[in-house]
Amino acid sequence: MSSKRLLSGIMEKNEEKGINMSLMDLPEATLDCILKWLSPIELCVMSMVCASLRDRCGSNHLWEKHMEFKWGRVIGEVAYKEWQCHIRKAKEGTLLGDYFTNLNGSLGSLSGTWPDDLYLGSYLEDCGNLNGQFSNKFMKAMYFSLETGRFWFPAQFYKGLTIYNALFSYDSKSDIFQARQHNGGWRFLGKNIGWDMVRIPPIETPPYTLHITDCFYDLKPGDHVEIQRRGITETHYGWRYGVIGHMESCNGNENYCHCQHNEELVVEFKQYPEASYMRKVVLNRRNSGEQGSRATGFFGGIRKLHNHHDIHLWNNRLTAQALQCFNLGFKKPTNNLTYIA
Repeated sequence: MSSKRLLSGIMEKNEEKGINMSLMDLPEATLDCILKWLSPIELCVMSMVCASLRDRCGSNHLWEKHMEFKWGRVIGEVAYKEWQCHIRKAKEGTLLGDYFTNLNGSLGSLSGTWPDDLYLGSYLEDCGNLNGQFSNKFMKAMYFSLETGRFWFPAQFYKGLTIYNALFSYDSKSDIFQARQHNGGWRFLGKNIGWDMVRIPPIETPPYTLHITDCFYDLKPGDHVEIQRRGITETHYGWRYGVIGHMESCNGNENYCHCQHNEELVVEFKQYPEASYMRKVVLNRRNSGEQGSRATGFFGGIRKLHNHHDIHLWNNRLTAQALQCFNLGFKKPTNNLTYIA
């Protein structure tokens, strides 16, 4: 039942009994139930009725549902932690009204010019809401800072067959995102990014930090992984999809395969042809540091994929790339694709 029907039913029953009753006369539980059914816009309209409803309509528990419904696909723990930092700094007053502090704190409008080193791992263009009507309304303030594109939140971006960490801003008019990445200064990574191209970072490792692999000795042929890679050591890491392969000395027979117990680990990248030097890389399990060369790129930590949904998404992208290559006139062997049941 909608909030309007519920409220209408209550009012009609009271009118039949000759009882004049306002919205604020309703029992607490009933009023809260009605407010839970309201949309974000309806909550904002309701909050203008009186001071009491203004406070009620800004309650975090009401806005948590709206945050999860709209932003749950792209906003994760990292983004929430960043928002909490902005709220804390604003309440402390350390980032308000101080231009130089704002440069280091990533809070406030910089007219499009961002500092090279953000104090926080996100960016908030306008801090006015944190000092105004939203100052004590954590979820509501975050919702509208995202909706208006003022909060550049940390997430990851599928660009081709590599995932990059970036800061994202939402454009409500076109329902797309734009992303910036710091690489010799803040630059745009993309400006027409759909929802399906953005994901919540599964781990909190910053893009410039080597991820510590905790699954090296558990990896075996057929396992699906994401591995950090960068072309040169001076840039940030991206995450590339790969599948653990067999050593050249192994014939692939699982009854005689000892690849899992070998110190060397083969990672295959199915998006490249068999003959390509980019097709596979051989890593040393005992080396927890960065490995590789300028020819193949430099590889960092590995994350084993356990979620079949994640693997399915990668397979879809591999298929899309193969079709694109085919349409462009490139011949690409169909056995370069890996599928799961």
